[in-house]
This record gives sequence, C-alpha cells and structure tokens, in this order.
Amino acid sequence: MTIGTRARPDDALLRVRVQPRASRAAIGHWRQDGALSVRVTAPPVEGRANAAVGALLAAALGLATSAVRVVHGEHGRDKLVRVTGLSLAEIRRKLEGEAR
Repeated sequence: MTIGTRARPDDALLRVRVQPRASRAAIGHWRQDGALSVRVTAPPVEGRANAAVGALLAAALGLATSAVRVVHGEHGRDKLVRVTGLSLAEIRRKLEGEAR
C-alpha cells in the first residue's frame, strides 16, 4: 500500500507591529523595517490581542484561524506570526488590497 503525499507550501513567518486597544481593527501598511502594521481593539491582556491579530490576519488571508499563530513576541508589540499554507509573497499579494 502506498501513501499519497501532497506538497504543502512552506509556512511563512510574518513580522507584525501591533497596536492594541485601537478604535477599530484594521490591517495597516508595510513599515520600512518590513513589518506589517496591525491595529486590534482587544486589550493586551491574557492573550486577547494575540488572538485578535490571528483572527484578523486569518480573515484577511482567507485562512482558518488555526493557520495563523503568534510564535514570538507574545508580550510585546513586535510579533512574529507563522502563517501555514501560504508563502510570504502570497501573503503580501493578498494583503496589498487590505492595507490602508
């Protein structure tokens, strides 16, 4: 019996700068340092802002919430987010229309 394999795109690591407790949640612009600016309404308490960042990015990218996860910077504004199933180029392309 052979087991079929399916090629999966590499996970992308995305640098994100978060502004918690914003008046509205939105994906901002790409900063000069290469990080994506993101605003969330959630406070930075008990991981709520991290969850909000994951949910916002997943919705904008058309992915399940479980495919977007903060892997570094849980307690700071600068975060490293792992996006499963998309390359960095695909992420940038999808978010170009979302950035404001």
